[in-house]
Amino acid sequence: MIKVSLKKCDSYNREKIKNSLDILIDNLGGWEQYIKKGKRVLLKTNLLMGKDPDQAVTTHPEILRAVGIKVKSLGAEVVIGDSPGGPFNENLLKRAYKKSGIYEMAAEEGFELNYNTEEKTVEFKDGKIIKSFVLGEYVLNADFIINLPKLKTHGLTMYTGAVKNLFGCIPGVLKAEYHLKMPNVDDFSRMLNDLALLVKPGLTIMDGIIGMEGDGPSSGEPRNFKYLLASESPFYLDRVAVEILGINPLEEVPLIKISREDGLIAEDNYQIVGDQLDSYKDAKIPSIEGNSNLLKDKMPNFLAELLEKFLRPKPVFDKNKCVSCRTCAENCPPEAIEMVDSFPKVDLDLCIRCFCCQELCPYDAVNIKHPWLGKLFFSR
Repeated sequence: MIKVSLKKCDSYNREKIKNSLDILIDNLGGWEQYIKKGKRVLLKTNLLMGKDPDQAVTTHPEILRAVGIKVKSLGAEVVIGDSPGGPFNENLLKRAYKKSGIYEMAAEEGFELNYNTEEKTVEFKDGKIIKSFVLGEYVLNADFIINLPKLKTHGLTMYTGAVKNLFGCIPGVLKAEYHLKMPNVDDFSRMLNDLALLVKPGLTIMDGIIGMEGDGPSSGEPRNFKYLLASESPFYLDRVAVEILGINPLEEVPLIKISREDGLIAEDNYQIVGDQLDSYKDAKIPSIEGNSNLLKDKMPNFLAELLEKFLRPKPVFDKNKCVSCRTCAENCPPEAIEMVDSFPKVDLDLCIRCFCCQELCPYDAVNIKHPWLGKLFFSR
């Protein structure tokens, strides 16, 4: 029976975080069960991009501080790391650490920040859809991994949390290749599950105090959900976390549906311990595109092919916010975006609807437009 621990916490007050985390982990058996003296412990944060902590894009530095202090007090070595979107190099890492408040916090506490950008290919013969992954060397150098995701909605997968946070173990722009190979959201979900099974974090602690609703994972709206969650299983933690967002996990969230189909979660094999789970039924949840061939399941092929490009969601660029930084064009997996007169233009015939452009835009200048008729075919 897998335990998922819940603890209500309404702010990032340092003392509240410390006390709440101790109770949260005590529900699972205590910190000493996981942290061993002399081991190198990676705090795998969510560092999607350099954003102020108040924007709820990244794991809050006070969560990292409290976890790091506890790990250090038990005699283990602390290193904080992730691979943000875009190129994976020391300068961009430092910039992201600074903008997200992690750099200053780590300096205050004497925590190591990862700047190792080397990568290695690791075989995974048990993978359902992927038999090898390219991982950041910093992940492989850890003796124990604490996965520290943020509770957020997501335009491609509806929800992003514990399992998807491990996508950051794949270095920089290489993540785009996985999007390109698996534009189908179910295939992409299976890939994420394979990756989680390979990386195998020993403990997952989710920052759900202030999460994100709406156009996540970077352009949504912060919302105080008032929760910390923890589990040894990222799969079961996600199963519980989506209920906080008011989503029916078994019917609506591709990752949960696939995890259930592949036997990674079962409804009779987990229990919630700690505080009661409250569901925010009014949370803003993005509609998502499912299988790329859904139209062909509903109408003749010739008509489906004619209508599909007019019904699918598409990225729309805001001229008032765009500063021509080229981030969208440089990180588009199928190279569907080009700069025309210093403004991005997308080729919808090439676009695979991964929405990396929206996810990585530093200026929130990309919106996803869902044609009303398309919602009848593609929304979950």
